Amino acid sequence: MKIITFTVPSYNSEAYMKHCIESLLPGGEDVEIIIVNDGSKDSTGEIADDYASRYPGIVKAIHQENGGHGEGVNAGLRNASGLYYKVVDSDDWLDTDGMLEVLSKLKELSAKGTTLDMMVCNYVYEHTSDNSSHAVNYKYVLPQNRIFGWDEIGTFKPTQYLLMHSVIYRTELLRECGLVLPKHTFYVDNLFVYIPLPYVKTIYYMNIDLYRYFIGREDQSVNEKNMLNRIDQQLRVNKLMIDAYNSHDKLPSRRLANYMKNYLSIMMTISSIFLQISPTKENMEKKADLWSYLKESNEMLYFRLRYRLLGTISNPYGKVGRKLTINLYRLMRRIYKFN
Repeated sequence: MKIITFTVPSYNSEAYMKHCIESLLPGGEDVEIIIVNDGSKDSTGEIADDYASRYPGIVKAIHQENGGHGEGVNAGLRNASGLYYKVVDSDDWLDTDGMLEVLSKLKELSAKGTTLDMMVCNYVYEHTSDNSSHAVNYKYVLPQNRIFGWDEIGTFKPTQYLLMHSVIYRTELLRECGLVLPKHTFYVDNLFVYIPLPYVKTIYYMNIDLYRYFIGREDQSVNEKNMLNRIDQQLRVNKLMIDAYNSHDKLPSRRLANYMKNYLSIMMTISSIFLQISPTKENMEKKADLWSYLKESNEMLYFRLRYRLLGTISNPYGKVGRKLTINLYRLMRRIYKFN
């Protein structure tokens, strides 16, 4: 069995996907690389087929009609044969030495018969605007180099939450929890690192800067202009996260419950701020609808999120309040360079 399946969702990725794939190939026969050509109109499909023909025991190429990033992740999961599963976007890459170290640890745990549900590693923002980089690590939040559960996690900073870049899941866990991401929807990576969490019992953190997150391209989904244009998709994901939280009568750990509430609070804040950047009547109605959706589905959670600091920021009073909220967001963006 392959130790890990790397899925590379690719759409019109001819300009940069080779860098991504080349960073994964040193894993050799222990890895499976599934390149999902998601209806590309350039030579992405031909590049995927070329790698599959040159590395037949390692690389698979899947061609499908365009379904969006989430359907690329779904296709990889449906076809994955690895014990573990990780998504690597086609414009990102992995640190080779870090990948080999993680792979060695996963092999070691597997040889011992240890069931590990989730591996966590650091990720690095690689900024095109000024050629700078900065790493997000969890060394003061998670125990290092041993298996632990949710009751041992610390408090995450708002800029420190688990992203798709930082997690590796046990493949069967994703299937068992029924994870299927929606088609034609951006920002589904938030669902990928949210829905499976209540099913995760065993976690291992390696303080390694593994994932390199390329950021700054104008066509990226996290670009502010694109987020404004796709706000309805952000709201859809936000509501699906509310549904996911509400689907559990009781979460297995109080600390996990707090983590999921805090993550949801951040997402509610992001959605609300972007609706205020363009404060049309329609967008103000959408913001009210989002908070009403939360209140109607879980009134206790609504009051907890609405009347805390981030909830207050999300719902400022008047034009002055909205302006202060937007300026605060843009200041944080400049400091932390998250999009």
